[in-house]
Amino acid sequence: MTDTRHTPEHQPRPLVDVMISVLLPSLIMMKLSNEQYLGADGALMFALAFPLGWGLLELVKYRKFNWIALLGLISVLLTGSIGLLRLDTQWLAIKEAAVPGIIGIAILISTQTRYPLIRTLLYNPKVLNVKKIHEHLERGGHTKQFEKRLMYATYWLSGTFFFSSAMNYILAKWLVHSPSGSEAFNNELGRMTLLSYPMIAIPSTLMMVAIFYYLWRTIHSLTGLSLEEIMARPTKDKEQR
Repeated sequence: MTDTRHTPEHQPRPLVDVMISVLLPSLIMMKLSNEQYLGADGALMFALAFPLGWGLLELVKYRKFNWIALLGLISVLLTGSIGLLRLDTQWLAIKEAAVPGIIGIAILISTQTRYPLIRTLLYNPKVLNVKKIHEHLERGGHTKQFEKRLMYATYWLSGTFFFSSAMNYILAKWLVHSPSGSEAFNNELGRMTLLSYPMIAIPSTLMMVAIFYYLWRTIHSLTGLSLEEIMARPTKDKEQR
């Protein structure tokens, strides 16, 4: 008798993520912060419940620690604390810059360890056929050359998070001026959340795509493997009894 219970494979759902973490919270804060609806505090807590609940659900459902997801949850909790505790809006700008900044610094620090974080984010068995790539690199004697280029990609990857950090700070200082905990603060926070996607998330994603393209071109030039051979193939569970 086999145990049919298993942890489901995580499948990226960017549209769902954006809707739950960006669109819904922004609309709630902008439309329901009036006293005749939820009020400033009620709307803020209701809005933050969506990304907080979604992040916790992802962590619990897939039973895998994800430090980036954890930072996202901390970010949501800090945003709620700033509004509910009526802290100065300067702290919001600092918080917005701190989260991606911490990730960028962690990526740089990881270059001095045996496990650079680029291996977790991009060069990992779920994205690329790492075993096959490593075999071809060793066969051709290109391992050291690849590691050097992987280090360059790591520096560029950290740069995307520093870009996000700077843009987050600028956007927060530009849009959020009202006292925290007020209806106006919620409206400004909602607009900032909406604008952060086209102004920050999309450029950052394009930068990540460029880094991945550099990585794939490097692997292709050193191993001769095609894109289809480089990409990881999902394994299907054949033991369905």
